[in-house]
Amino acid sequence: MNFSQFNLTRWIGYWFGLENVDSIEEWHLTFGAPWAQQGPAWVLFGCLLLILASIVFYARYQPRAKKRVRIALAVFRSIVLCLLFLVVADPVISIKLTNRPRPLLWMLFDGTDSMAIEDEFSDAERESLNLAAGITAKSTEPQDQAVAAAKKLSRQNYIQSFVSKADDNLIQKLGAKYRIKMFRFDRPDGAQTLDVAKSGTEEIDTTKVAEQLTTDGQVTALGKTLEDLALRHSSGNLSGVMIFSDFNQNAGPAPQVAAKRLGVPLYTVGIGPEKAVDIALSLHAPQLMKRAERSTLTAYVRQTGLKGQSVSVRVTARKLGGANAIADEIGIPIGEKTVTLEDQELPVEFPFDPTESGRYVFTATIDPFPTEIVVHNNKAERESNIRDDFLRLMFVEYEPTWEWRFIKEVFHRDKLVGMRGFRTYLRSADPKVRETNELFLPTLTPKRSDFFANDVIFLSDMPAATLSTRFCEMTKEYVEKFGGGLVIIAGPRFGPGQLAETALADILPVTVDPDGRLNDAKEFRPRLTADGLVEDFMKLGSNPTDGAENQRAWDNLGKLQWYQPVIKVHSRAKVLAEHPTDKTVDQRTPQPLIAVRTFANGGHVVYVGFNETWRLRRKHGEQFYRQFWGQMINRLGLSHALGSQKRFVIKNVQPQYQADEKVTLTVEAYDANFDPLSEDNFPEKKLKAELSRPARVNEGDDTAQPLSIPLRRDGVFETEIPVFDSGEYRVRVTDPVTKEASEVFFQVASVSAERRSAVRNVELQQKLAAETNGKSYSLETVNAFLNDFQPPERVEVSMQTIEIWHTWFTFGLIVFLMLAEWLVRKWSNLA
Repeated sequence: MNFSQFNLTRWIGYWFGLENVDSIEEWHLTFGAPWAQQGPAWVLFGCLLLILASIVFYARYQPRAKKRVRIALAVFRSIVLCLLFLVVADPVISIKLTNRPRPLLWMLFDGTDSMAIEDEFSDAERESLNLAAGITAKSTEPQDQAVAAAKKLSRQNYIQSFVSKADDNLIQKLGAKYRIKMFRFDRPDGAQTLDVAKSGTEEIDTTKVAEQLTTDGQVTALGKTLEDLALRHSSGNLSGVMIFSDFNQNAGPAPQVAAKRLGVPLYTVGIGPEKAVDIALSLHAPQLMKRAERSTLTAYVRQTGLKGQSVSVRVTARKLGGANAIADEIGIPIGEKTVTLEDQELPVEFPFDPTESGRYVFTATIDPFPTEIVVHNNKAERESNIRDDFLRLMFVEYEPTWEWRFIKEVFHRDKLVGMRGFRTYLRSADPKVRETNELFLPTLTPKRSDFFANDVIFLSDMPAATLSTRFCEMTKEYVEKFGGGLVIIAGPRFGPGQLAETALADILPVTVDPDGRLNDAKEFRPRLTADGLVEDFMKLGSNPTDGAENQRAWDNLGKLQWYQPVIKVHSRAKVLAEHPTDKTVDQRTPQPLIAVRTFANGGHVVYVGFNETWRLRRKHGEQFYRQFWGQMINRLGLSHALGSQKRFVIKNVQPQYQADEKVTLTVEAYDANFDPLSEDNFPEKKLKAELSRPARVNEGDDTAQPLSIPLRRDGVFETEIPVFDSGEYRVRVTDPVTKEASEVFFQVASVSAERRSAVRNVELQQKLAAETNGKSYSLETVNAFLNDFQPPERVEVSMQTIEIWHTWFTFGLIVFLMLAEWLVRKWSNLA
């Protein structure tokens, strides 16, 4: 390619807004007007007639001019007339171009409250950080310089200074080499695009960028941010992602999974100290305990900079609701232990013997150290339910199978289920046995109050003829309205296709084939998906974070002989295990083997495409089998109110809010038959309740403030409570049917969840970089990114079309020729 060709292709590329155009592969001319498309010869004939008319005009009717002048004027007139005639034909030129666009780089900036923390640094550390961020004292007086250097700045102040510094600015250097998009993540549901360009140009305005770096966000949801960016922004040409943050992830899905889905390296830039004087607590307690049976509460003490120090850990309990609810802040003392901090994390166990049933909040506390920056994490709370009763499991099966037998044995020995909690409807059982043996249910459709009291329902290999319409509709209502848990286990005899024409088909995680048959063509090993690796009930072994141990446990299944294929996966479902080779009908999605679908009301439906999880017992007995089904039952059964408590539930209350927020309180209320309460039951259309605010609790005043909760629709009462003062709020609502009080509490804090950690999460920062083949930096070392980031050059082929009449070139050419003809006519005295 010679120089003129090179300039022509570049000029055409600039015309279309494309960078680095290398070549024009092909081009062709077409007409947009239908008459010109059908008969292009008419365009030629029209142009010839106009050219002939121009020649005749100047040859015959303008004899005064010289011959050469008349020829030039005829040419000008011919071209102008032909161009105007072509407007009617609407000519379009299509050009195929090859170009090399600059690599696309995303920059993500943390905009949450933790970035407003003013960290403690040594003089040397602060000097190094100031130098990296371009912070210098403007005064020439040594005393003023010392004051400026010692001034405590927030993490975001350092980022802002780094972004906008005048000399050796990394952002400006990157902007010259790459296409850059910038985002701020400060919401739990995604990121916000930043306006980075100077007015009227494509150059990055670093001062404008720095002004948009705020610290208003209350949670760090880095995983959700990456998911949101992948959905809303084209990542086809993305070459890398650069993240400036302290990486204190505290909300949403794990960022590692979303990062891998992007398919590009992540370059993480950490801000904040790696070590600081800090002590933090987390409290682990069983979600469900049984009265009079000992349980263990474990407080995990994490420390940095306090090795060798002694601390006292106190655990108390507070009962929620009921006539004898504890109202003071001290609560019921469970224990206090003094421990020496030798390791980074230390578990401290407290035995607990529940003497009363009900809902309890357990609180662990440690007195803060004088040098701690963040003290909000010295307290941890956990809510648990202590029951006299048991979890109720209903297993529907056609005939005894190995899966049915082993699940029954596992839960018969489970203290939270036991002999009274496991009931089964076995279609092949003798009717007399179903009537006399308490293990068996006499009917598939008992009265509504008994049916909806179940906590988890198993539906295994049943023919459609035995599933009544009433059972299917009640089960759907149980999941969608009452947040119940449903497990569908596919068997080899009938298969899940039997559910295709029932109401249950609407709530399945998969679309089943009514004519489907099991696939036993070849044996296979199930493969865990990325979602399966992070799902709690799929993690097997003694250490939930050990991926290798988890994989060994699932390998214990061995090779399966068959599974039930489905048509497709529901859009709102997560596949946890899949077939290694077989696909659904779209020929792209692997066949699901275990999938889960979650509903807005908290209900879950789990689909298992085979009934041979009992093979997990191989070599290890019940260890993995009991763990898998036990964890699933805890997830499905404890994600909603238990037993008959599902009839009257207070919802939408989070454990903690910020001051000046509004708390949305929802009460779902049903009668004894689980039919929604309506206006007929409440002439005033309101549910009466009591609200205790922090001031009343602190002053010891037992008088609660009356609260009315309006009826929004049948069975649903809802109101908003504005909260201003920090402290504990309690809402007590009386069940109009049983007259028993239900109570919820929530904390309002002036300190956000972002203040629970005083240090940067270096482990997550490095893991995100390592698992995506990126690199991890600090603010002092990030300038090395300019050399480290060497994305491959990408070649794009694009097809561009030009409507010739809609171009400045055509307009300019016509105007030029008309002016030229007019000037020549004036010069020749023809006008």
